Amino acid sequence: MLNKKVSRIRRSKATRVRIAIQRMSRLTVHRTNLHIYASVISPDGDKVLATASTVEAEVRNQLGGAGKGGNVAAAKLVGTRLAQKAKAAGVEEVAFDRAGFRYHGRVKALADAAREAGLKF
Repeated sequence: MLNKKVSRIRRSKATRVRIAIQRMSRLTVHRTNLHIYASVISPDGDKVLATASTVEAEVRNQLGGAGKGGNVAAAKLVGTRLAQKAKAAGVEEVAFDRAGFRYHGRVKALADAAREAGLKF
């Protein structure tokens, strides 16, 4: 049976295979109704190099408390924060893995903010 989650995971598989062939660090995004999570994963896929999400206490304080993580402003903040952490970990270039989510709204805002903060896609 196909439902939303199964369809999304199916869509994400081709991207993961392509990125694995490229042997690049990947910036992966996960989106829920309340939060957005992003992480940079090493080319081998065995190590997380940097993470950022709206669950972090610092981010929640900047957004104005709980329940504010599901909007574009929050996604921009997470994208900027992730780019800073990735650069500190020595990662300049990544492949964007949107995990089957459409490239618009919060996912696009996160990607644009990460690009502006200096990550190359």
